[in-house]
Amino acid sequence: MLTGKKILIGVCGGISAYKMCSVVRLLKKAGADVRVLMTRSATEFVAPITFSTLSQEEVTVSLWPDTGHESTSAGVRHITLGLWADVMIVAPATANTIAKLTHGLADNALTSTALALRCPLIVAPAMDMDMYEHPATQENCATLRRRGVFILPPEHGALASGLSGAGRLPEPEAIVEYLTSVLLPLECDLQGRKILISAGPTYEPIDPVRFIGNRSSGKMGFALAKCAARRGAIVTLVSGPVALHTPPAVTRIDVETAAEMHDAVLQQYRTNEIVIMAAAVADYTPGTVEPTKIKKQKSGTELILELRSTTDILKELGAEKHGIVVGFALETDNELHHAQEKLRKKNCDMIVLNSVRDEGAGFGTDTNVVTLVFRDGKTEPLPKMSKDNAAEKILDAVVHLMKSGGTTPHAV
Repeated sequence: MLTGKKILIGVCGGISAYKMCSVVRLLKKAGADVRVLMTRSATEFVAPITFSTLSQEEVTVSLWPDTGHESTSAGVRHITLGLWADVMIVAPATANTIAKLTHGLADNALTSTALALRCPLIVAPAMDMDMYEHPATQENCATLRRRGVFILPPEHGALASGLSGAGRLPEPEAIVEYLTSVLLPLECDLQGRKILISAGPTYEPIDPVRFIGNRSSGKMGFALAKCAARRGAIVTLVSGPVALHTPPAVTRIDVETAAEMHDAVLQQYRTNEIVIMAAAVADYTPGTVEPTKIKKQKSGTELILELRSTTDILKELGAEKHGIVVGFALETDNELHHAQEKLRKKNCDMIVLNSVRDEGAGFGTDTNVVTLVFRDGKTEPLPKMSKDNAAEKILDAVVHLMKSGGTTPHAV
């Protein structure tokens, strides 16, 4: 399955570094080309010659030539390796290296190469439980995840310190399975497909200071954009105001109001084959926007806002539909009925339904609970999962719809 795939492994100084010997062996057995980077601390646990023998490649420990061990090209090897790799995994990733990756430090061959990558990066934290659960480490992992880095969580179990908890590096087979799941979508069932995705809220101004908005974080739409790009799609992301980093290889267009999102989406729509409207677009906007800040009146007075309907973007897309159109529905009651009505009235191929009543779903969470609703009335409820995993399931359904000419997929 991995024949010809170029895999870069960064090994840090942790007791579980020995597991990476088996990972290299398994990857080579699967046909992959493997090269290994080690920090100086890692060489205290496993000798470089071990990885060199298993990978049949020279192991990089330093950026600088070391007579008798490394060639004179070592000074630019972090660049050549960053261009060479199809995927890089740092495992075990120590708290120190995770902090360096988060803050862009490049003081060794491993961290310098990570900055020069043009491929997905996987980080597998492994350390004692208190170090892993420390707020600094958790915040660093969260920051890397927001940037599009894949975090392979550690397992719970007995640790080298004698304690028991989160911090164990997963077993070699699990590491290879996770790495494969990240790498193989790059084979790309969406290769070259043009996908337009909307995300986030819209802010409808009342005056220069205040606005009407909603609680959308944009996480679901950004997860869809990231996963679609990883599967080979040419992705355009139209986003309302959010505090999220642009996923790798995604073209982002920032908007603020429903009118701006309408214009941006309609401008891009005709050149895209698939549109996924994950944005929480305002249904109403103030009829007038005051040019200066509205001053607070004396106690007991009322401020009355006159609202007007915004343009229904999804309905317009459905009216001139030329590809796959996917809408989102966030409901508080009669969820399935409202989703089916929305699908019918707006001529969508699929509606992704979630309810604010489901624990772990809705705005601001890192997980979601969705039900996929199709044109023929069939539904596919999915359990609670990360928004990245939910994005993959949604895209799986889109691929099936494309292959089946818009009919309900037999299995999602």
